[in-house]
Amino acid sequence: MAINILVTNDDGVYSHGLRALASEMGRIGNVYVVAPVSEKSATSHSLTLHRPLRAKRMGRHQIYAVNGTPTDCVNLALNGLLRVRPQLVVSGINMGPNLADDITYSGTVAAAIEATLQSVPAIAISVAGRNKVYFKPARDITLKLVKQIIRRPLPPNILLNVNVPNIPGGNIKGYKFTRQGKRQYGDLIIEKVDPRGEKYYWIGGDILGDKPIENSDIQAVRDGYISITPIQLDFTAYAFLKEIAGWRL
Repeated sequence: MAINILVTNDDGVYSHGLRALASEMGRIGNVYVVAPVSEKSATSHSLTLHRPLRAKRMGRHQIYAVNGTPTDCVNLALNGLLRVRPQLVVSGINMGPNLADDITYSGTVAAAIEATLQSVPAIAISVAGRNKVYFKPARDITLKLVKQIIRRPLPPNILLNVNVPNIPGGNIKGYKFTRQGKRQYGDLIIEKVDPRGEKYYWIGGDILGDKPIENSDIQAVRDGYISITPIQLDFTAYAFLKEIAGWRL
C-alpha cells in the first residue's frame, strides 16, 4: 500500500523547489501539497490565530494554497483539510540553507516540527543556494531518506533537517550525519530615514562567519557534503538541571 505524503514549504505553493519535491515523492507514495499561497520565509513556528484561514484547491490536483504560515498548512492538512491523514511530511525543497541557528527562524523547519509534534515523521530539506539552484541532489537524498524512514521509523519527537550544497550532483562528495552549528551574525538591525524624515528599520544583518564546531552542518555543506541533522523537540537543558536543583529561592 502506498504511503500518503504531505509536501509543504515556506517559499510558497508556486516554488520550483516544491514542485520538484512533489514530483519526486510521487515515485513512492500518494502526494498531497498544502503550502502557503505566497512566500513565508522566516515565519518560524507561528500560527495564524487572529484571522480566518482559507485553503484554495488548485485545479483537480491534491494541491492547496493557504493564506497562512507553513505551520498553519501542516496543521490544516493533518486535522481535516485532506480526505486522508498523511503518514509522512516533507518540507521543501527550500531555496537557501537552513543551517545552525537558522533553524529557529525557518518556516521550512517549523513545518517539519509541527508534523513531529503531531506524531507524524518529518523531514526538512534545503539547498544552500538561491540562484541557479540544483534540485536533483536534494530530490535524490530525500527519496532515499523517505525509503529508509518507511523501513525504520524515526523515534518520537525527532525530525531530520537536511541541507544540500548547491552544486551539480556529480560534485557532491557524499553525506554526513551532523550536529547543529553556530552562526556569528553582524548588526541585525539597520536603521534608515524615509523621505519624510521618519525612521524605519530592516531586520537581517550579515553573517560574519561561524564557530568552529567539529562535524557541524555548516562545515559539512561547506566541504561539499550533504548534511543530515537529527533534531529533537525536547529543549530541556538536562545537564543544567543538576545545577539549578541547588538554587535556594
